[in-house]
Amino acid sequence: MSKAVVLVVEDEFLIRLNTVEMIEDAGYSVLDAADAETAIDILEQRRDIDLVFTDINMPGSMDGLELARYIRETWPSIRVVLTSGKTILRDRDIPDEGRFLLKPYSHNQVENVLHELVG
Repeated sequence: MSKAVVLVVEDEFLIRLNTVEMIEDAGYSVLDAADAETAIDILEQRRDIDLVFTDINMPGSMDGLELARYIRETWPSIRVVLTSGKTILRDRDIPDEGRFLLKPYSHNQVENVLHELVG
């Protein structure tokens, strides 16, 4: 059985590196991007991504919430986890089949939400 593939989208390098490590330690294959534009390029090139784990507050033409909505419209089978240390989302703001994690999140929180969404 192949590992589920997770795309981490985070503009802060050290947070992205730490998150990638957490997700790899939980047994998943991980790709990463520093912004929504790069994430979309990766999503357009790869058909094996199961989940996108994205920060909400990012520079560029699209923030993480807009990215999550775009993913739900374009690739409805891909699950989304939104994270932020600044923004708190209400349930209605989170795309269907998505989750929100408040930063700083723990290894256990990350592992639990991944198991819940992609097994």
